[in-house]
Amino acid sequence: MKNKVPIFILFLLSVFISIRAQNPWQSSLLTIGQDGRLIYHKDENGFILPDFSHAGYKGGGVDIPDVAVVKEISAVPGDNTRNIQDAIDYVGSLPLNAEGFRGALLLKAGKYDVFGRLYVKYDGVILRGEGQGDDSTTSTIIYARGNTPNQRDVLLMGNPSRISGTTQAGGTQSQIIDDTVQIGSNSFNVDNLSLYSVGDRIIIYHPATQEWVDAVDKGGVPYPDPSAPSDPDERWGAGQLPILYNRFITEISGSLITVDAPVFYSLVKSISESYIYKPNMNGLINQVGIENLRVDIETLGGTDEAHAWQAVRFKSCENSWAKNCTFIHFGQSGIITEACSRSSFISCSAIDPVAIITGERMYNFNTYLYSQLNLFSNCYARNGRHHYVSNGTSTTSGNVFLRCTSDAVNSVNEGHRQWTQGMLYDNHKEVNLKRDFVLGLYNRVAMGTGHGWAAVHSVLWNCDVDKSYGKIGLQKPPTAQNYAIGCFAKTITGTPISASSFTRGYVEGQNLSGLQPASIYDAQLADRLSTVSVRPILQELNVNIYPVIVENDIRVNFKGVSNQKTIIIYNLTGSVIREISSNENSILIAVSDLYPGMYLMECRSDNAAITKKFIKK
Repeated sequence: MKNKVPIFILFLLSVFISIRAQNPWQSSLLTIGQDGRLIYHKDENGFILPDFSHAGYKGGGVDIPDVAVVKEISAVPGDNTRNIQDAIDYVGSLPLNAEGFRGALLLKAGKYDVFGRLYVKYDGVILRGEGQGDDSTTSTIIYARGNTPNQRDVLLMGNPSRISGTTQAGGTQSQIIDDTVQIGSNSFNVDNLSLYSVGDRIIIYHPATQEWVDAVDKGGVPYPDPSAPSDPDERWGAGQLPILYNRFITEISGSLITVDAPVFYSLVKSISESYIYKPNMNGLINQVGIENLRVDIETLGGTDEAHAWQAVRFKSCENSWAKNCTFIHFGQSGIITEACSRSSFISCSAIDPVAIITGERMYNFNTYLYSQLNLFSNCYARNGRHHYVSNGTSTTSGNVFLRCTSDAVNSVNEGHRQWTQGMLYDNHKEVNLKRDFVLGLYNRVAMGTGHGWAAVHSVLWNCDVDKSYGKIGLQKPPTAQNYAIGCFAKTITGTPISASSFTRGYVEGQNLSGLQPASIYDAQLADRLSTVSVRPILQELNVNIYPVIVENDIRVNFKGVSNQKTIIIYNLTGSVIREISSNENSILIAVSDLYPGMYLMECRSDNAAITKKFIKK
């Protein structure tokens, strides 16, 4: 985890610079109260912004563990498929420890030619390298050669079969009896509570009834298509796009069930009677990860497509991760998620795909079917078509792209098709624009196979697409909304493409600096964790990436600093709450009397500074 600390510190320092240099402002939909807690306000349609903080490893706010190495291998001449797979299988044969891990397989620096597929299909197995660079003397390079089978996945993390939650455990279904379960809610009433216990996994299922299909205007897909009048009717139909949420029960009271994460669309009984059930998830793989390596793919360059297609597929897995990895020369995706949930992809690069620049290609970071509550943080993508995209449908929701960079995109970063819900682009940045329209939450009408409303109840927060040139497409879907808050763009339009003209979505603070909180994900995570006692006190400056929770006063220990030290505590609007200076190496600063909420603490000497975020319970 230590390798993440400098990135986090730089981010917090930038927050301080932003606070001091700009006039802070807050969205009318999300404000910070006097006690430091978040306050949600309804928009004109009665909707609130959902809580995105449950995205990520183990539902967000949990550090990725440092798993001990139990086996090491080096590259061998020729095909390394068997060399690596045998080692993976060995680690997979070891017993799980108390934390649910078997151990990490370390691939020593070198170039590993791989002519086949690799599978990490065992709970608690981590594949780790010694670097993600292009020099095989210092980095671990998996080099995918050949094209057998055609357009294969190089590495599959999880179960090759799809474990999606659509199979019910017998006798576990119960109707939701509320007239409406509002967007952002995580509680609802059911008609047979005796079937469930706290801790159960449930599926919340919203059928695609004809009434719902009519309410969303058949997806907004035209027929006949003016641009291709001979094409078949691709308007959405009943039964085609059910909405599905994968959740855990956290509380039961009377007929009321509370689950661990909100719904990302309002469940209205009069147009679709939603229900819950326990799913059969046999075969779901838990806690697999890849770290600190490079996956390169042999190609002829140009428009060659006879090569490996996906660098890594995370499929039928949960609580998994990739960090500090580079993926290059894939045809479709560097990382694709499928039936993958509550997982984190941190500081990864997906660059320079090789394929024809057309549909179903070059989706560098790709959330596919049944992908839910996944976090992509501090990632980098280059020269693809859709760098950060939902290529899932109504079963895909709650995925977050946080502080990611898109370099020279050839098309649009977007919700891509058929009612993806609750996407968040938070501090997303576009660089080296090749076109003006690069970021969108909109209706794709008849593109693809009736893509229609591609994203709903999705948010662009503090994104930058170049206010001198870049364009954001933002449209309001029927029964839902999309939002652009604090974004920098030359244009935010309701007509991003000529075939699509709908009401513009919710826009606030275009090209206005100083949005607070600067990151909605960070703020929501801190606000949620402030109700849970995780750690009693911050004692060292070089630990704890995520917000630290305190009840008592904080003792800060400075090491190797002989000059005067200063500690300053700010609230999220930039006001100084407390300041103390001392020549002592151990300084106690009072916070026990502060209002509950999130604060920023700057600790500095004459030649150094460090910033931490903490939550006062």
